[in-house]
Amino acid sequence: MKRILLLAACCIAITGMAQKKNSAFELHIKKAIATITIDGVMDETDWQQAEVAGNFFMVLPMDTSHAKVPTEVRMTYDAQNLYIITVCNLVKPGPYMVESLRRDFAFGKNDNFIFFIDPFDDRTNGFTFGANAAGAQWDGALYNGGSADLSWDNKWTSVVKNYDDKWVFEAAIPFKSIRYKKGITTWGINFSRLDIKEAEKSAWAPVPRQFPTASLAYTGNLIWDAAPPDAGTNVSFIPYVLGGLNKNFDTHTKPEYRKDIGADAKIALTSSLNLDLTINPDFSQVEVDKQVTNLDRFELFFPERRQFFLENADMFANFGYTSIRPFFSRRIGLGVPINYGARLSGSIDKNWRIGIMDMQTKTVDATGLPAQNFAVLALQRRLFARSNIKLMLVNKQSINYQPGKDTTKPTYSLYNRNLGLEYNLASANNKWTGKAMMLKSFTPGKSNNDFVHAANLQYTTKKWIVAWQHEYVGKNYNAEVGYVPRNNYIKLNPQVSYLFFPKKGKVLSHGPLVNSAYYFNENFHQTDNESFLAYKFNYRKQNTFMAWVAHDYVELLKPFDPTNSGKDTLATGTQHRWNAWGTEYVSKPQKLFTYGFTTRYGGYYADGKRLNITADLGYRFQPFVSITLSTSYNNIDLPKPWGNTNFWLIGPRFDITMTNKLFFTTFVQYNDQQKNINLNTRLQWRYKPASDLFLVYTDNYYPAPLSVRNRALVLKFTYWWNM
Repeated sequence: MKRILLLAACCIAITGMAQKKNSAFELHIKKAIATITIDGVMDETDWQQAEVAGNFFMVLPMDTSHAKVPTEVRMTYDAQNLYIITVCNLVKPGPYMVESLRRDFAFGKNDNFIFFIDPFDDRTNGFTFGANAAGAQWDGALYNGGSADLSWDNKWTSVVKNYDDKWVFEAAIPFKSIRYKKGITTWGINFSRLDIKEAEKSAWAPVPRQFPTASLAYTGNLIWDAAPPDAGTNVSFIPYVLGGLNKNFDTHTKPEYRKDIGADAKIALTSSLNLDLTINPDFSQVEVDKQVTNLDRFELFFPERRQFFLENADMFANFGYTSIRPFFSRRIGLGVPINYGARLSGSIDKNWRIGIMDMQTKTVDATGLPAQNFAVLALQRRLFARSNIKLMLVNKQSINYQPGKDTTKPTYSLYNRNLGLEYNLASANNKWTGKAMMLKSFTPGKSNNDFVHAANLQYTTKKWIVAWQHEYVGKNYNAEVGYVPRNNYIKLNPQVSYLFFPKKGKVLSHGPLVNSAYYFNENFHQTDNESFLAYKFNYRKQNTFMAWVAHDYVELLKPFDPTNSGKDTLATGTQHRWNAWGTEYVSKPQKLFTYGFTTRYGGYYADGKRLNITADLGYRFQPFVSITLSTSYNNIDLPKPWGNTNFWLIGPRFDITMTNKLFFTTFVQYNDQQKNINLNTRLQWRYKPASDLFLVYTDNYYPAPLSVRNRALVLKFTYWWNM
């Protein structure tokens, strides 16, 4: 057995060192001899003389032919900017399909052109830029070989011009806005086009249909006529000023007026290594979280949205798994003021990346929370073609604090530390991916059984996905700056899925999926199991349908209220088994009215029953108005004292995009479980690239629309100044 495992590891390593799949696809770029005007008109001589990337390959619905929808791309550059112009031809005249002019649009709901650059040619990290057919911009950072973090935001300009038979995208991306290795003359690059009316996704360098077009394993090469120019002195200063007021109607206190100033700074130490600084940061303009009905036994996860924590966030936030994160930036500064912070992140060379973050929070006298320092170190070394090994250290330290000294206030830990090592596997063709990791925590008063081990391996082809994952989290493992919702368990999780491809008909592919998750305690006594069997249909018009059945078993490890409403709890050690079934459907995106729904019906805790129905509805008056409604209904039937419980969660949202620089959003959430109605409205004017004026208004109500709990109004002005 050991020999077989060793042979498999060697084969995967050899695959990982293989030559890049699409290295034969080359686009040569040469320096412009005249000024390029960003106007969506290809009338400059440099565009006429530039090499053309065309003859795209179809990715969806099938990846066995060239694209039906023609696309042509040209690129050039000067001392300041990288330029791109794309002609997106139409098969037949007609209106484009977009949601709105909102930045970082939903990929599958907009006719769009997006490109991906790998400026280290390491097939692991990079950037993505693009636009939809109405001119809404898209930008993000790429990590893990093709995952996109669209929260990354930077300074660049673009224009989209529409014609009867095509639309043209033209953009200028400052070299100061991206990170790249000085002196390198070959970048990885690929171009992606989505035409919803034709239900076709295509790419310049071919990408197998089971992978996203963002997959850096399948980029072609951008060949420079000379090394890209040095970005020169690259220092950005981003100050903000803020005014506002808060009124708490529950406590009947006077309004609190806010007047704040602060600033961020970005200093490029090299073309690929950046130092970010922040003083008195404010995140009042950040969009509110989308609420969910919470029927879980463990803490829910909500993603980070604050800009300072997002650049090179993969170095910090992606260590581990979704339920084992030694670092989770939302533990810093939510409800606690941040004094200042610094982050050094980027690439040292083609093989080494580094991330260092240090944040300092203020004291909170009301609760006795001391000032705390949060320090994180992440160091990554590339192995083979696309794999890497990463070291992480997380330290949380209370400043000038003695636990238990003030008995009238809660007690906080003096320190908490985590040390981890992980190996990330990604083969050259992306068929083999996986991870193996170890973590150890250090906390006063806790020792032994304070470590984590987890690993997974996945094999992906056009038809097959076969995966295995196991996890062990010790009972004393503690990550106070992380997200680890449960400990003291061993988890075994196999998964298999298969797709059939009919030669004709409305169905593009269909097939089964089997997934089981088994949880044990340290004595290998089973405490949880969920076995899931599904059958999914993918249609040629991009709509999908899935039906599933599942069996659940839970032995409660602590008292639990199955409605999370505070009525009563089920006892520790009680065992619960049930069966359930459900469906999922997502409509085709070609219509102005789109919808999706899920259903779930079956057993629940204490031999009860649970019905859950969710629906997502959307209508667009393109490109200016998008109206969506997300709703969830839960009916839970349990023995007394719970009885019959109904929970509604309703969230209408209105997006009005007057231009691609002026946005107005209204988001209302009615949460029956939390007894709350929340209203959040936000006006954003991007008067210059990456410089904004925000006006944010929030209200909380319950039980009736006139019963106001609290109200807030904030006006915030930011300016991005390149020094």
